Amino acid sequence: MLLLASQSPRRVELLQQIGIPFTQFPVDIDETVLPHESPKKYVQRMAQEKSAMGFQRTDNNNIVLGADTIVVAQGQILGKPKHKNDAIRMLNILSDNTHQILTAVTVISAKQQKSTVVETQVCFGPLTTQEIAWYWQSGEPQDKAGSYGIQGLGGQFVKHINGSYSAVVGLPLYQTKILLTEFGVVNEC
Repeated sequence: MLLLASQSPRRVELLQQIGIPFTQFPVDIDETVLPHESPKKYVQRMAQEKSAMGFQRTDNNNIVLGADTIVVAQGQILGKPKHKNDAIRMLNILSDNTHQILTAVTVISAKQQKSTVVETQVCFGPLTTQEIAWYWQSGEPQDKAGSYGIQGLGGQFVKHINGSYSAVVGLPLYQTKILLTEFGVVNEC
């Protein structure tokens, strides 16, 4: 049985697109960035810890998928906003700039563990103070890394992307399907 070690409704929707049965199995881990940890190492560690914790809490017959997505701009990780001013700060950083989305996926079973990290470049157009205030009032930025959701109202700020759209939303479908095929969860066509 495949377990998704995530609380994200967006990851649930994306994994459903692959068309395989799974059970959502949320885990809670410490998401503190370690001193001198690069964004890539951090996001990969988060996905590995989520899948490992999910695997430890179930029997060894299951396969567990963990994932994590971060926004990186100007060399810093932009997490979920702590409050309105934090969201305004992040959206001002993203305004009229290109940033990176890193999404890591780890799949673990009793026999093996494999991970991948997918990087996507996202270019924002310029945002006005009024647009940022309106967007905050919409409620959408409040639980999103980088204070925006590309699949919602925040999509209107995106000039273009270079990479995987589904990775920006939270789960790179192509790479996830490849990993799950290697674990025998998805049959090759």
